[in-house]
Amino acid sequence: MRYFIELSYNGKRYHGWQIQPNAITVQETLENALSLLLSEKIAVVGCGRTDAGVHASQFFLHFEVSGKQDTVKLQFKLNTFLPDDIAIHKIFKVEKDTHARFGAIYRSYEYRISLDKNPFLVDTTLQLRSQFLDIEKMNSVAKILYEYENFKCFSRSKTDVKTYNCTVSNAIWVKEGNLLIFHITANRFLRNMVRAIVGTLLEVGVGKMDLNTFRSIIESKDRTHAGASVKAQGLFLSKVAYPKELMKNYNV
Repeated sequence: MRYFIELSYNGKRYHGWQIQPNAITVQETLENALSLLLSEKIAVVGCGRTDAGVHASQFFLHFEVSGKQDTVKLQFKLNTFLPDDIAIHKIFKVEKDTHARFGAIYRSYEYRISLDKNPFLVDTTLQLRSQFLDIEKMNSVAKILYEYENFKCFSRSKTDVKTYNCTVSNAIWVKEGNLLIFHITANRFLRNMVRAIVGTLLEVGVGKMDLNTFRSIIESKDRTHAGASVKAQGLFLSKVAYPKELMKNYNV
């Protein structure tokens, strides 16, 4: 039987989502916990991959188990067993062909910047303190992302992908008190894409880059032309969406 889990995690102490040798990851932590609690080897498939230090306020995975599960009891046991930086919000049975990764129709990320020194946000924001940023100009330039599909210039250089094409449907900066948050939604993302876009837009914000330069960077398809990637701790996978007909029975 196949089940979905909705969860969130603080990525500070993890080397990303995906299992890798000699490093602690979110996927390995969950597989170990599920295998122990269900008394059989469990493999989980995530809705995507997050890099080292990146957080997820919403994440989905699926796994298969031989018998029917009491999902309420399993959720309680998992939350008790897992470390405090991983939280299980819902477990529900799905059809056998429902896929956490390939079934998603879009994903949203947030990049959070603290505009002042805040010791309580050190692990979850980039702290720029009182540095001046032209947010209106950054939003104006961000709209250019809607005009393009190939974002090779914002992709990690050494990555194995079949296409660099993505469809961006939302890209906007929103100021909430001393927090500045970049919201971006697309059907798919390349590795390092959001952090590279944010780093490049910050150059726009401090006056080091204009709209035409930003456009030429995208058209160059060259990572070396874009700005530096910002630090991982400010990045959150914030929403993963599935077709309504797929999820309507699960109250997600």
